[in-house]
Amino acid sequence: MSTIAVKAARLRSGLVLPYAEAGYPEGAPVVFVHGLADSWWAFEPLLRQLPAALRGYAPTQRGHGDAERPPDGYGPEDFAGDLVEFLDATGIRRAVLVGASSGGVAARLVAGSHPDRVAGLVLAGVPATLADKPAAIALGERVEDLADPVPRALVEELLAGLTARPLGRGLLATIAEENLKVPVRVWRETLRGLLETDLAATLKGILVPTLVLWGDADAVLPRADQQRILDTLFDARLVVYEGAGHALYWEEPERLVQDVAAFAAEVLPAVPTAGQHPVSDVRSDVDQALTLSRR
Repeated sequence: MSTIAVKAARLRSGLVLPYAEAGYPEGAPVVFVHGLADSWWAFEPLLRQLPAALRGYAPTQRGHGDAERPPDGYGPEDFAGDLVEFLDATGIRRAVLVGASSGGVAARLVAGSHPDRVAGLVLAGVPATLADKPAAIALGERVEDLADPVPRALVEELLAGLTARPLGRGLLATIAEENLKVPVRVWRETLRGLLETDLAATLKGILVPTLVLWGDADAVLPRADQQRILDTLFDARLVVYEGAGHALYWEEPERLVQDVAAFAAEVLPAVPTAGQHPVSDVRSDVDQALTLSRR
């Protein structure tokens, strides 16, 4: 079982993002990107399972979890910009990006705009578009009228619809608590950005190899939505997780890690040594290596 260290990266913008790091130091770099209201804890089950061939990084995005909360900048392009700066701050020259749910939007924006930094893209339960998703539109309208703190009942309702199988109570409680840390304004502005952006257009121009992972019991995304991704991208293939829901990375973390490892071996067959990585002039200035026990 891999040890997780919690660190923090200061971006060029001055923003400080906490992130989790796990796996073998010389492993192929894989960066996990979480979705709305989550944090790096969304990937704790995956980080625990990383094989020696991988080095995993999971940043918490601005406004989420314990990350800093700037007054604005919660559109997909803002999150994508932070992700590029995170790669710089941690000295990652080229990586596989794994986007979960709406986190896949920022990941694919980076893949399209910075193909030199992205060896491959994994989209796990990521929407092609939200324009035709009534539930997403309704959620956007619902949070417009909320005030802090975010109601626990809302978070629990949303989490209940993300999986087809029961989750361990510890994991579910952790994810719920992380969701509840997010201020209403961040929920509102992040959702607004996702709904107002032409997400289908963000799929165009992506030339890096892409692995699309989808659970066939996903109550959020129909098969046709995922087919749209396959039809648009230059080099993409679909792997179906039978019986899994939207958050397949929570339901089948071991299988997902295996799929990511096999994909990384294809797109990053030779892992450069530490000396071959460029040293960024913007480095992590806080390096609190904490060995975590499972919550």
